[in-house]
Amino acid sequence: MADDKRKQSVLLNIDWWTILIYIALLSFGWISVCGASYSYGETDIFSLATRSGMQIVWIGTSIMLGFIILMLDDRFYDTFSYIIYGLLLLLLFATIFNPHSIKGSRSWLVLGPLRLQPAEFAKFATSLALAKLMSTYGYNIQQWKHFAAALALILLPMICIVGQRETGSALVYLSFFLMFYREGMPGSILFTGVAAVIYFVVGIRYADVHFGEGSPTSVGKFTVMLLIQLFSIGMVWVYCNRRTAWRMLFACIGITLIAYLLSLVSSIHAWFDIVYVQLVMTAVLIGYLVWEGLGSRLRNYFFIALFALGSVGFFYGADFIMNNVMEAHQRSRINVLLGLDEDLRGAGYNVHQSEIAIGSGGLEGKGFLNGTQTKLKFVPEQDTDFIFCTVGEEEGFLGSAGVLLLFLALILRLIHLSERQPFRFGRVYGYCVLSIFLFHVFINVGMVLGLTPVIGIPLPFFSYGGSSLWGFTFLLFIFLRIDAGRNLVRS
Repeated sequence: MADDKRKQSVLLNIDWWTILIYIALLSFGWISVCGASYSYGETDIFSLATRSGMQIVWIGTSIMLGFIILMLDDRFYDTFSYIIYGLLLLLLFATIFNPHSIKGSRSWLVLGPLRLQPAEFAKFATSLALAKLMSTYGYNIQQWKHFAAALALILLPMICIVGQRETGSALVYLSFFLMFYREGMPGSILFTGVAAVIYFVVGIRYADVHFGEGSPTSVGKFTVMLLIQLFSIGMVWVYCNRRTAWRMLFACIGITLIAYLLSLVSSIHAWFDIVYVQLVMTAVLIGYLVWEGLGSRLRNYFFIALFALGSVGFFYGADFIMNNVMEAHQRSRINVLLGLDEDLRGAGYNVHQSEIAIGSGGLEGKGFLNGTQTKLKFVPEQDTDFIFCTVGEEEGFLGSAGVLLLFLALILRLIHLSERQPFRFGRVYGYCVLSIFLFHVFINVGMVLGLTPVIGIPLPFFSYGGSSLWGFTFLLFIFLRIDAGRNLVRS
C-alpha cells in the first residue's frame, strides 16, 4: 500500500505542463520528418520502410522509456550517477575503435539493424555525474581544485567524442558552463570565454584587411591586441584599482595613437607594423600588472596578467591552428560563416539551400508535403541536422515562430523547475538539462539560418533518429522524475 501511495504521489507531482510541451514537440517533429523525407509518389507515410514510419517507432519507444524512467525511484539516479557515467565513458572509449565508419565518423555502434550513438546518451550521464559531484558536502566551485574536478568530468567524454571524429557533439559539452555560472562560477571565467570568441571572429575576419594600401598592419591583429589591452584594463577597473586603470588606459590609448600617426609617415609607412608596437605594449602591461600585484599583494592583478598573456597565446595559437592544422574543408566552413568565402557549391551549399527553403515558405508556408526544395532534395541532411528548413518551407514564418515559442516554453519551464528544487543535486542536473537544450536549439537553428557554424548537431525532438530522441528523452524525464520526488517524505 505504501508503494501504491508513493506511485500516486509521484504521478500527482509530475510536471504535466512539461510533458505536454514534450508531446507537442514530438508531434511537430514527426510532421517535419514526414515532410522532409517524403518523395513524390509515396502512398504510405506510415510504412516502416520510410523514415517517417520509423520515426513513429522511435517516438513510441521514447514515450515508453519516459514512462519507465518515471516509475523508478528518484534516488536511483543520485546513487548510481558515477556508475552510469563510468559505463558510458567506457562505451565512448570503445566506440573510437569500432570498425564502422558512417560519413567519416566512428561515433556509431552498429548492432544488426540498430545503430546507436553513445555520445547522445553520454550527455545525461555527464549531467548526473556533475550533479552528484557538485552536491557533495563542502563542494565550492570557486575553489580551483573543485572546479578542476568538474572540468575533468566534462573533458573526458569530450576527448572520447573528438576521437570518434564528432567535433560537433563534443562542443555541446561547453554548454555546461552556463550551469557553472548559475552555481557560482566567477563571471570573469564566462567573460574570458566570450572574449576568446570575439578574438577569433574579429582576428580571422579582418586578418587580410590592412591600414591603407601598402601598410603591413593587419586590422584584425591590431583590433584584437587593442581589445586585449582594453579588456585587461576594464578588469583592473572592476576588480582592483580605478586610478591604476585610468593610468593604464591613458598610456594605452596615447601610445597606440602615436604609433598610428607614425605609420602615416610616407617614409616608414611600408614597413612600420603597429601590431609589433602593441605586442611590446601588451608585454609591458603584463609586467606592470605583475609589479602591482607584488606591491599590493592583491591576487587579482596576477589573474588579470594571466588573462592578458592567455589571450595573446590563444589568438596566435588559434591563427596557427586555423592555417596549419585544420583540414581544408574545416577552414572553408569557417570562412563561409565569417563571410570571407561564398562557396555556394561547396561548404556554403547546405546553408544557402536551407536559406532558400526557409525564404520560399513566406508567412504561412506552402503546406504539409508541398515544399518544393525539400521534396526535390536540394537540402542535404534535411531530415536530420537541417530539418528546421522544412518547418520554414512548409509551415512558413508562423509555423517556425510557433516551434521556437514551444522551445522557449520548454526552456522557461526548465528554469522554473530547476529553481524550485530543494536539493542542489536536482538544481544542478536541471540546469545541465537546460543548458544542453538551449545549446542545441540555438546552434541548430542558427546554422540553418547561416548565423552559427555548421557543426552537425540535431534539433531536439525534431531531427530523425532514435539515438538523439532517446538521449533527449532520458535527459528530460530523469529531471522530471527528480522534480516529482522533491516533496516526498522519505522512510
